[in-house]
Amino acid sequence: MNIILNSPYIKTSLVDGPGIRGVLFLQGCDLKCQACHNKSTWNIEEGKVYDVLEVIEILKINVRNKKITISGGEPLLQKDALLYMFEIIKDWDICLYTGHNLEDVPKNILKYLKYIKVGHFIEELKTTKIPFIGSSNQKFIVLGDYYD
Repeated sequence: MNIILNSPYIKTSLVDGPGIRGVLFLQGCDLKCQACHNKSTWNIEEGKVYDVLEVIEILKINVRNKKITISGGEPLLQKDALLYMFEIIKDWDICLYTGHNLEDVPKNILKYLKYIKVGHFIEELKTTKIPFIGSSNQKFIVLGDYYD
């Protein structure tokens, strides 16, 4: 199964979820928030196609602590590829950043997540005071084992 990435480079982050995490940027977005800081991820045709198993090998090499945040773009555009990946790395600490609402995330994806950031980015509500979000309307939710 294929997945479309913005880049195979795994960013290391302290601000995209709890702890030191790898961040994987998927390509393609259906939301196109006005003040998005990742506009280069919007057009899915500008990404590069990888086999999910190849991406997992890249993750294993670059994210030794098994803490990964999936961002974009909008990762839910590639739900099937995400689900396939999550089934394989199910023992990882997985966080998903989506601009959609929690109720829009399929339960079969939620069950693999420890954390999720939901909600559109709204420039007028921009904040740096709340960890792991960009605007105060967004929510960072600890799921843990809630959906098991």
